[in-house]
Parts: sequence; C-alpha cells; structure tokens
Amino acid sequence: MFFNEIHERIRFVFLVCIVILLAIIIKVFYIQVFSYQKLNTLAENLWSRKLPIKADRGAIVDRNGTILATNVTTVSLVVVPGQIKNPEEVAKSLSSILNTNYQDMLAHVTKSTSIERVHPEGRGLSYDIAEKINSLGYDGVYLLKESKRYYPYETVLSHVLGYVGIDNQGLSGIELYYDDYLMGADGAIKYFSDGKGNKLELTEVYEAPTSGITLQLTIDMDLQLAIENELDNAFSKYNPEQALIMAMNPKTGEILAMASRPTFNSNSYQKYSSEIINRNLPIWMTYEPGSTFKIITLSAALEEKTINLFEDTFYDGGAINVDGATIHCWKAGGHGSETMLQVVENSCNPGFVSIGQTLGTEKLMNYIKKYGFGTKTGIDLNGESTGILFDQAKMGPVELATTSFGQGISVTPIQQIRAVSAAINGGNLYKPYIVGSFLESETNSLIKKNEPEIVGKPISEETSSLVRFALESVVANGSGKNAYIENYRVGGKTGTAQKVKDGHYLDGNYILSFIGFMPADDPEIVVYVAIDNPKGVTQYGGVVSAPIAKSVLTSAIDILGIEPSKEGMAREYTWLDKKYLILPNVVGMSKKEATAALKNFQIEYSGSGNTVVYQSPASGYYAPEGETIKLLLN
Repeated sequence: MFFNEIHERIRFVFLVCIVILLAIIIKVFYIQVFSYQKLNTLAENLWSRKLPIKADRGAIVDRNGTILATNVTTVSLVVVPGQIKNPEEVAKSLSSILNTNYQDMLAHVTKSTSIERVHPEGRGLSYDIAEKINSLGYDGVYLLKESKRYYPYETVLSHVLGYVGIDNQGLSGIELYYDDYLMGADGAIKYFSDGKGNKLELTEVYEAPTSGITLQLTIDMDLQLAIENELDNAFSKYNPEQALIMAMNPKTGEILAMASRPTFNSNSYQKYSSEIINRNLPIWMTYEPGSTFKIITLSAALEEKTINLFEDTFYDGGAINVDGATIHCWKAGGHGSETMLQVVENSCNPGFVSIGQTLGTEKLMNYIKKYGFGTKTGIDLNGESTGILFDQAKMGPVELATTSFGQGISVTPIQQIRAVSAAINGGNLYKPYIVGSFLESETNSLIKKNEPEIVGKPISEETSSLVRFALESVVANGSGKNAYIENYRVGGKTGTAQKVKDGHYLDGNYILSFIGFMPADDPEIVVYVAIDNPKGVTQYGGVVSAPIAKSVLTSAIDILGIEPSKEGMAREYTWLDKKYLILPNVVGMSKKEATAALKNFQIEYSGSGNTVVYQSPASGYYAPEGETIKLLLN
C-alpha cells in the first residue's frame, strides 16, 4: 500500500513534468513559427538606430514650367555620442573647424541621446568644411546629405511662395498652405548598435527618401516679371508707403500674377521684419475701395433695372445733401446735366449716391454680399482677411450713400478683383486659386488638377454686357483715359480713396487705384493696381494707377496673345495728347497716291515698281502721327 502511494506520486510528478515540457515545446514552437517576425522586429528596434535623410521638398513652377522654388544640396553634421571614444578631442576639432564655442560642441558630443544633430552651426556646410570633418575619421561623427530651399528669382513672388524654416517646414505662403504636399517623406540610414551605443558589425540598411509633390501654379512668370517691374518703377517714382498689383483670369478665377511692396528675399527672410514677410497685401490688406467699388453699385442697379444708362439723367451741381450731410463731387461746381453713362464716365459721387438711392439699403447690401464682400474668397493662400461691411440694421441714408461710391466699407484687393471679374465675365463669381496642378516629382506626370469653381452668380449676362460697355466708355471717354491702348479694347475704373486712421480721414493721404480689363468685349485678363499715398503727384487714380495698369495690359498683349481690334471705342484726343489717326488703306494705290494719303506719316518704301502691294501697319488701326509706315511696291 505504501509502495503503491509512492508509485502514484512518481507517476503524477512524471505526468506533470511531461505536461510542463510539452507546454515549453509548444511555446517555443509558437515563438519560433508564429511570433518570430514580431519578436525579431522588437529586437531589431532595440539594436537599430537611424541617421535621418531629409526628403527634397517638391518644386514649385509657374504655368509654363519655369522653376520658382527648388532645392540645393547641402551637408549637415550629426553625432552619435555613444560611439565617440574621445569626446574632448572630437569637440575641440569640430569647434575649431566650425569656428564655434568648444563647450557648446562638447555638450553636443556628450549628450545622453542616441543621435544628436549639431545645428544651426552644423547645417548647410560648405564642401571644404565637410571635407575637413570627413578627413578626421572619428567614430560617431557623420555627414548627411540634406536639401536647402532655394528661390532663383529671390524677391519675385516672395509673398505668394512664402519661405521655409531651418527644418524645411513651410512657414508662409504656398510653402505653408501646401506643406503636406511639398514636404515628402524622409528616409534614413539604419545601423545597429548595442545598449552602450557601440556599432555592431551588421549590414546597414538604406531607406530612400521620397520627394514632395511638384506644384504648378496658375502664375505666368512673364506677366509676373512685368508687374514686379512696374512696382519697382512706381516705388522709385512716387515713394508710396505700400503698393500692389495683381492679375486674374476673369473666366476661371486663376491668379495670373500677384505682387506687392515692400517685398523680401525668400532665401534670406530672417533679415526682414515679420510685418513685411507675413503680410501678403493683395489678400491681407483692407481699406476703403473708393470709386472702383462703383462697378458693384452700377451692376446692381442695371440688374434691378432701376436706372437706364442712356435715357436717365442726373444733374450734378457739385454736391448732394443726404440727411444733413453734404457729399461733394471731385469736380468743383459739378458736371451739370449727365446721362447715367456719363455719371459712370465722370466717376461722379453725387450721381452714384442717386443710383444707390434707387436701389435702397436692402437691395444694395444684398448684391454686395452676393459678390462675396464681407467673407473670405477661399483662395489657397494663408493670411486672408474678410473686410468690413456696415451692419445693415444700423445703416441710415448717409451709410447707404457712402457705400454706393465705396466709402465707409472695407474690402481686400482679392475681393475687389474677384467681384469685378464677375461683373464683366457674364455674372459668374469664381473662387480664386493659385495652384493649378499637382505633379509627380520625378516624371512630372499629372496627379490631380484644380478646376474653376463657380460659387455664385450675382448678375445676368445681359447686365454684365452693359457693365463692360460702360467701363470701356470710362477708358475711352472718361476718367480712365490714361489706360487707353490704341487698337485694343480696354475697360476699367479709377479709384481715389481717402485713408482712415483712428476713425478720421487723413488729409492728403489716399490709396489710388485702377482696375482694368481687356479685351473689353470678351475679357481675358483683369488687372488691379493700388498705390498707397504716392508723393509729389496729383492724388487721382486716373493719374497714378491707370498708366501703370496700361503698362501691365500692354505687356499682357504679347504674353497672352491678345489680338488687336477695329471695333473698340475711339478716344477723344486733346491738343495735349499725342495725336493718333486711323491708317487708310493704300494697297493698290500708286506711289504718288499713297504718298498723298499718308501725308501725316513717314513712309518707308521697299521693292521696285509703282503700285503698293502691302502696307504695315495694316489699314483701319490707329497709329501715332509721324509714325513710319512701310510700303512694298511691285
């Protein structure tokens, strides 16, 4: 009995041992077969270290592929403190080569961390310095390839492009707004070390970085350079406080050019104040628009049919009284009796007060909001402002009157150019945008494309046609004459807005503006110019800003391939103006007849014979008196 109990115990212990052994075998099998990958990864993570390799940011190009932002290769210094055997010697050598403080470098090489990046003195090293460090051959000292953002045009388009920080992150402009697209995915060199940081003799693994996406803008660099040149000239000539020019395709909402002054160099943004580098005036600046806003009032009245451009009249005596407040016309004594078209041509404030009164507060404010004023346009740039409108519930007769001619409210340039684009393009309000396409960085193959987006329709095509006619007449016969381009159809409106500070208007301090478009019958480009407080010149938008807009539009003729037209409105010239005459057709005439017909011009003959077979410029177009006309004889 006693021996039976012993045998039972032995068998039990043996059975328990067999079960335990079997469990261990099953566990080992499970670990080796099912958990191998997981455990191997965990072990590898304990041994592995990564030397980061920064990805190249995606390039930024204009609509024609011109590079606006790219990268240059640089070298950066990284140390692995655990691998450095003689930290004092290493710190002394590195601080000597980099011309930095020894104690600071010693702190880097002895820091209790797996990898230490030496910056800023170890970033963007020159080839010579990198070679000196490499020749030392120290363990734990590494030189890594990195890329640095580079803007080949420096100050051009700087507020739009923005800039990047020391770690290649976008901080402003497109660089910030599209940072997730541009930054790419960093790579690394993976190596293995023990718990003390000593490098293990295992094969290193190279994980390649992935470059960011290339952004193709709607900007046309040729047009951009043209407006940059005009801004430089304006700053040199008028010494204004600020200035801006922007151009938009009114049929799509694409931004074709955008610039402002003061400007900065995106490659060295640290040298400039935050007020300069972080304020993109065309989308950030808010001010009373002045008479360019009359386009909105005009279109609303035409849409509501409260006025007729040709039949309705207004008598301008030089001022109008509204609820005890006197509103003056810019012309002393006024313009006398005018048609509504002449009210527009003459930019007559009392006349526009009358137009606003035909609409009333509710209708006028309704159209202003339909045009997008008081809200952000949604353009793909950071830092956009909303502008300020009157509280409609608190608007009285005076507020209605001043709003009618663009005073008392505050708008942004991007709101203004978008609204005017809608007024002349058939009535479609577009969401403005500046990035047109997203491209794969290596092949430039299209990933996706931004398309025009209509967000409203404040007026009809019929009304828009009348607005275009009226604004072409402003340039041909009214206050916008300085923007007239012979043989091309140009429309536009001047603006002279008195600036406000602390609730009071400043004496002799104006923002002079002009918004123009061409061709007037089928606009392909809208240009907005605003010059803040120019010095030593008559304070009118038609005097300062209209000629600048004319220069930009003249550049756009060749850049956009705009054809001349014989259908435009003829400008009335005074004796002070350079005289333009319509060229007669002399093809088929004899040499004597052609000479008589072109008596007001210089003639250059070529070929032999007595009959004209070709003339340049062609007949029917305007040419300045005294210009050389080339005739081919046969």
